[in-house]
This record gives sequence, structure tokens and C-alpha cells, in this order.
Amino acid sequence: MKHRFDRSVAVSYLFTSESVSEGHPDKVCDKVSDTVLDLFLREEAEARVACETMATTNRIILAGEVRATEAKLKTVFSKIEDAVRAAVAEIGYEQEKFHHAHFEFQNYLHEQSADIAQGVDSSAQKDEGAGDQGLMFGYACRETDQLMPAPIHYAHQILKQLAAHRKSDANTLLGPDAKSQVTLRYNGDGSIAGVDKLVLSTQHKPGVSEQDIRALVTPLVADILPQGWMVGAEDFLINPTGKFEIGGPDGDAGLTGRKIIVDTYGGAAPHGGGAFSGKDPTKVDRSAAYAARYLAKNIVAAGLADKCTIQIAYAIGVAAPVSVYVDTHGSQNVDEAKLSALLTSNEVMDLTPRGIRTHLGLNNPIYTPTAAYGHFGRRAGEAGAGTFSWEALDLAEQLHAAL
Repeated sequence: MKHRFDRSVAVSYLFTSESVSEGHPDKVCDKVSDTVLDLFLREEAEARVACETMATTNRIILAGEVRATEAKLKTVFSKIEDAVRAAVAEIGYEQEKFHHAHFEFQNYLHEQSADIAQGVDSSAQKDEGAGDQGLMFGYACRETDQLMPAPIHYAHQILKQLAAHRKSDANTLLGPDAKSQVTLRYNGDGSIAGVDKLVLSTQHKPGVSEQDIRALVTPLVADILPQGWMVGAEDFLINPTGKFEIGGPDGDAGLTGRKIIVDTYGGAAPHGGGAFSGKDPTKVDRSAAYAARYLAKNIVAAGLADKCTIQIAYAIGVAAPVSVYVDTHGSQNVDEAKLSALLTSNEVMDLTPRGIRTHLGLNNPIYTPTAAYGHFGRRAGEAGAGTFSWEALDLAEQLHAAL
């Protein structure tokens, strides 16, 4: 597949994206928040959840707002602590100062504000409104088969490969916490020349040398990159600080929602600022970002453009978006005004909060797998029925026929 990245000046350039592993402190928190969300949705499909998590040395704290029927609230609250500990155990934390069985757990979740609820709830007089104001972006391009920017795609894949190795090897040298960074060199025509620099910081067992880590990870990384892209040791920086034995929330506190660029397009596309994890689909920060990616990806897959950015904006309590913006960056094969009009007409997809969650099946407990390695560029159904539904290409033919 031809790799493309638009530039107004035909000169070569570098572009970098980073990813973080499921054991990164912020990603621990994202996973915990989405675990709590899925617990609620399993019990009550239209439960309201906004769960924020903080993790630090031997402690996890939950805060935020929830709403469900009283009986379901009691059921879910009785399960939360065990589910959180299981989520941390799945990541692999058994450190002295952050162990899934021993950390202190505090739950400060409370009832959703009635002032917010009155704007979101549907009634005889109005449809279900957006859970907040905001602007959300979706993006797709032809740089990879997943229709994602290449730097963030490969940054994610490197860490997924390392995590798979770590979990399959009882004697692994690696710990759960890691970060990757991929710098690609682009030619003046937007094609990718290859990797310029790689950076990998990975937690490791005490006393392990940089040489041992390099010998372990180099073939794992090379296996991910396209043939001919792997760089030599001088351009592959591994644990630049010298050692990385203390990792996870013991080394650095974590918070839900602090890796929004990692979660999306690695800086290659705009971001509206809203985080995803721990939020039910009435929160358009999450659901509308998924819808925008879904539309942009299907536009590119349909051959209507090589690159597409979509912005959708909402007012709290109002169902219909206040604006829908489409930018194909000069790569379109159809009239951009007609494409924009088609998307705003709701003919292809109803962009109200109810329309989005219904079309994409977002009231199901599908969110925990999204917490690490990106919400986009995944495969529809890859983590079970209904997961990553916004990555499906089932609109491409309809879009192509309509234009």
C-alpha cells in the first residue's frame, strides 16, 4: 500500500509518534476506569458512568459519577474492588510497592448530578441530549492497511509485541511498564522512506544489562517493521536513562485520560481534548470521536479520498450536532461539499448521541480492550463480539453509491 502524508512543501521531513504500554501508570488507570464502565453496562445497558482513576504507590482511588437502578448499583458496587484487582493482575503487577493483591483501594464514585441528567435524558419534549459540549475529531489516511498514520501504528505494534512476549515467558526480563517512540522519514511526495529513529523505554528485572535488553527486544521490534525499515543500534535508543527497574504507579502516579494523543492518531490529526476511558456512550467525547473515525475510515476505504479529517461538535443537552466539518486535504475524488452535505443529512448515519450508540452498539460492555494500544486502527470484533465496531467498513459501499 502506498504511504501518504500531505505536505504543502515538497521537502523531506520527520514525524514522530509515541505509544505507552498497558502497564504505564496512566494506562493502568484507563483500564481500571473501563473495567468499571463495563461492569455497569453488563448489569444495565443504559447506565451512566464517568469513572476517574488515580494510581500511585500501593494505592488505587476511584472517583466520579454513576447512575443506575438502585438494585443494580448495589450489585455493581459489590463487584468493583475484585474487578479492579483482576484488571491490575492481568497487566502483570506483582511488585512490592504495587501488587494487585495488596494495594489499598478507595472508591468515591457517587450519583450523577441531576443537573447533568436532566439535559441528557430523553422525554416527551426532547430526544436524548449530548452529555457535554465539545468537539471531536476522526481521521483516516492510506499510510497503513489499517488506514492509520504509520508512526502511531508501529509505535503501538512494538509495545503489543513486547507485551505478548512478556506474558508468554515466565522468566522474562521485562516488566509491564514501557514506552515506544517511532520517528519516520517522509519523502517530499508524502511517501515514507523508512525509520529514522526508534526509542524504547522498558521496565526490566533488577540487574539486567542494557545489552541483554537490546538483544531481547531488537528482533521483536524488527519483526514488526516493514522489511528494510529496521535501524542500527546507533538509531535505536533503549532505556536512555540507564536503567528502568522501578515502574508503574510505584515509579510515577497515573490518572485516567492523560494519554489522549496515544489513544488517537499520535499527533497526526487534531484532537478536541476530551478523553475516552471510563465514559459511557452518552458522553460524546467518546462516542462522537468513534463515530467521526468510523465515517472518516469508510470515506477513505470507499476511495472517496486518500485522507480525511472529520470534526463533530455538540452542545450539552442538545441531540443534534451544532456542526459537522469534513476536510479531505485536497485528496478527494468527489465534490467535498456534496460529501459534507451527505454526512450532515443523517442519511448515512444519525449523529445524535442515541443514533451513534445505536448504530455502533455502544451500550455493550466492550470498552476494557480499548484501554491500551489505541482506540483506532484496530479490527472490528478483534476482542470479542461488538468490540471496535467503529473500525468496521460497512459504510464504504453506501458512501460510494451515494456520491
